[in-house]
Amino acid sequence: MAIVTVPAAARRITDPAEITEFLAENGIHYERWPLEDRVDPAAPSETILAAYAPELDDLKRRGGFVTADVVDVYPDTPNLEAMLAKFSKEHTHTEDEVRFILQGRGVFHINPGDKPVFAIEVWEGDLISVPLGTRHWFDLCNDRRIRAIRLFQDTSGWTPHYLADGVHAAYEPLCLGPAWVSGTGRTPS
Repeated sequence: MAIVTVPAAARRITDPAEITEFLAENGIHYERWPLEDRVDPAAPSETILAAYAPELDDLKRRGGFVTADVVDVYPDTPNLEAMLAKFSKEHTHTEDEVRFILQGRGVFHINPGDKPVFAIEVWEGDLISVPLGTRHWFDLCNDRRIRAIRLFQDTSGWTPHYLADGVHAAYEPLCLGPAWVSGTGRTPS
């Protein structure tokens, strides 16, 4: 389950219904997909895509997506820091950015322009769709681990369009984690 934070308002949202409502009010589509008994999240990409074919086909139909793949990032992924640097600066895309998280965690920061910046920490089972043209950036949590299904409307993928007036440097990639939500302790970011 995601966590939404609005630093300027000292607001943190952990209730699933409130998260969905808040994100919808800000143009972000969010939902939870089942992980249990579906497929091993560590299975080969082809197995993952086949297991989620009904949901992916529905998203493709509704959003005009033409392809899906599985991205798998570990702390020892070659050129990881260079790859992450492409996403950790405020940018936009010419198509929706859709991710279903299978393993790991990361943080999408959204800059609506007319409202305060907010962060969405995504975990296993979270599906997020950031609409085209939305000012945003993405950071991995400190464990540097994420595996996700990605959908694309253009078979060549997308290219970030960086913003000269980006505000990303003023925000930390804070990851609270499941232990924080459950009240059992702090999970390192």
